[in-house]
Amino acid sequence: MPPAKKRARSYDSARTRAAVLAQFRNVREAVSALTPEQLEGPTRLGEWTVRELAAHLTMVLASLARKLTEPEPARRELALVDWPLATATAARSIDEDTRAIGTGDLPELYARTLARYEEAIAGVSDERLVPTRFGAMRLGDFLVTRTVELVVHTDDLNAATGPDVPDVPFDRQALAACVRLLADTLAAKAPGGAVEVRIPPYAVVQCVEGPRHTRGTPPNVIETDPLTWVRLATGRADWAAELDAARVRASGERADLGGLLPLMG
Repeated sequence: MPPAKKRARSYDSARTRAAVLAQFRNVREAVSALTPEQLEGPTRLGEWTVRELAAHLTMVLASLARKLTEPEPARRELALVDWPLATATAARSIDEDTRAIGTGDLPELYARTLARYEEAIAGVSDERLVPTRFGAMRLGDFLVTRTVELVVHTDDLNAATGPDVPDVPFDRQALAACVRLLADTLAAKAPGGAVEVRIPPYAVVQCVEGPRHTRGTPPNVIETDPLTWVRLATGRADWAAELDAARVRASGERADLGGLLPLMG
């Protein structure tokens, strides 16, 4: 008999909405404190400068505000867990959209973006369908993807500004939602029960075909911290290098995710 299909994880709407706003405000405060010289520095995202990365972060909310002004799609086309894998197809268009943003006055851009977002989303049901680059999604699901974008690019910003600039803090709920969605995406990409992946304190998933354990400690276990997991899942870190640095602990002959990562482009 085939294994029962796993239920999709649910997310608390109020917490997700609060997390999106909290993380955006964290980034806004940090960007406003950067000097012109710091804004022109490089990032790990190809040719993007810190200024372009900061501008891209406004797209996380601006795109949703804009999509809520468009006609509602007739049917849902994309499940939440499928969104991370779909993002690999959009790298070029995202780069073009980012470079088209006017970045001369970043504080004004952030203030305008936040105001438009809060106005657009007020009172809108999570069940409202939203058109996206990859297909229509529930608003509630799309909001979870906003936590991924904000957390991943907050980490990019921290890496780019270096040790002399205080790190942008991570909202706990935003980081939790990001970690859980990426963990669930791994389980969907490689379904099975042979390997248990633990990302305390936020997520535990089983994946990879093979013998399933029914009790006690599973024979194949992988454990890492939330930010290392986010970096692995998004291609910011290398599996072998993180193992060597002991930021990933793996036991068992099947405990190897090198061939399954990254999950996002």
